[in-house]
Amino acid sequence: YTNFTFTIMKLLSKISGTALSLIGIARCSTATPFLSNAVVASSSATDSVFGIARGGGIFGGGNKKKDSVADVKDKLRAESGETFPALSQEEIEEWLGHIPVFAVTDSNGAGVVLKPDNDTSVMYFFFSPQMANATLAQLKGTNDELVDLKLSAFSLGKIWYKMLNNGDQAEIKLKQPGADDSEAELVANNVEYRLVPDTRDLLGARMLLTMTPEDGEEMKKAGDTMTPELAQKAVEKAMTESPEFKENYNEVPVFLIAQMRMQKPAKDEGEEAKTILPMYFSLQTMVTTWQQFMASQNDPDVKDMEPAINVMNLHKLVDMMKEPSEIDFRSCLLLPPIPPGATGGGATAAAGMGGQPSAAGVQMGGGGGTLGDI
Repeated sequence: YTNFTFTIMKLLSKISGTALSLIGIARCSTATPFLSNAVVASSSATDSVFGIARGGGIFGGGNKKKDSVADVKDKLRAESGETFPALSQEEIEEWLGHIPVFAVTDSNGAGVVLKPDNDTSVMYFFFSPQMANATLAQLKGTNDELVDLKLSAFSLGKIWYKMLNNGDQAEIKLKQPGADDSEAELVANNVEYRLVPDTRDLLGARMLLTMTPEDGEEMKKAGDTMTPELAQKAVEKAMTESPEFKENYNEVPVFLIAQMRMQKPAKDEGEEAKTILPMYFSLQTMVTTWQQFMASQNDPDVKDMEPAINVMNLHKLVDMMKEPSEIDFRSCLLLPPIPPGATGGGATAAAGMGGQPSAAGVQMGGGGGTLGDI
């Protein structure tokens, strides 16, 4: 992906974020909403991610061939050949715990379950607060009884096993909006919980997997004069030919640059700083961090290094963690997207040195809190 990643970013920047978000929420306005006690937002504070040194090092050389998800194990394998033990469920929950996802809830934090038809019950968790807000606005615009709905944020780690990947779900109570708790109906928990990535990143992942060097060269030549027809051609190819990320939910792309490393400062005196591999939900954040670092380099060999970008499915990544591996996942850090308009740049901003990103008016469910009664 090294030769045309930045071309993809230029293309994505030209596409309306509002139009993209509609891909994931177009059907919400036709679904019947119910309130569920299966998800209750926590009010505790989110644990902050540790700071990242601004001068995080870049290791390794450029790789000019097109990469695939299958290359990840080879690229990230420890040079010592050491095999690292599998991560426990508790470690995986902690690894995901600082990532916020957003859902529509009532004023008490009870999750909103949508019923597109009589046989389907769905609740959405969004990585993008903007997409979640668009869903909230659609629901409020179609039902006057939904005025007390709001956005709440949850820890991805807290819901990963408890809801998103729970094959043995308990019964839950559903009630119509505005109904009293005594009117709630106890039903088998056949609610489908959908994790929705930012549509720009989903499209970016699809483009990385479908765009050929020839496509990239054609777009490079077009530059800022890229025609709508050329952009549409690339989008259609990504939407129809991508071998992965074919769904708009539950296939969440995670991006990484194999050569990139950052430094976790030592907590106590006498400890050494730890080198970590950052992984990103946001392709834009990752590319911007890489560009800012490379712009600060004086060594021509380093300055001209092309990033070897990989994209992986989050569920497959977690599955890899559950097995012994030559990859030290305990030295990997998953970075949340930075909301549009947030200040700060470089590795420090990407790591969230100032705390977790949040949207105005959104209640944060905490990384250290619970999800309430299930």
